[in-house]
Amino acid sequence: MAEVNGVTQAASGGQEATRAVKKELGKDDFLKILIAQLTHQDPLDPLKDRDFIAQMAQFSALEQQMNIAKGIEGLSKLSMASAVNYVGRTVGYTDDQGQEAAGVVKFVEMKDGSVTLHLADGNSIPMEKVQYVG
Repeated sequence: MAEVNGVTQAASGGQEATRAVKKELGKDDFLKILIAQLTHQDPLDPLKDRDFIAQMAQFSALEQQMNIAKGIEGLSKLSMASAVNYVGRTVGYTDDQGQEAAGVVKFVEMKDGSVTLHLADGNSIPMEKVQYVG
């Protein structure tokens, strides 16, 4: 077997089989490991109750983190959807020097999870700085 650019290649019977190598484990992988562990455990020395409970707690924490990540992603999309309503409207904001300013929103951009309003005068402001919409 040889690994080339993160892909493991194995030759068998003149045919090449490839599979992508994963760099992260997800909840499905965790469940597979847990099931394999329970299936192949020594009947004379079974998994201790506290070890099993600890693994289930880890699984629960992993699942909650995944749910939180999905929720945050949904909030980002909701933020973008509401920002689209600002196009063509006047927004008031405080600039980097602390001065109050206003401008008409020309278009909205979402990049790396943050929403930026691009104004007709060439300025760009993060949506968090908006104080009013006219």
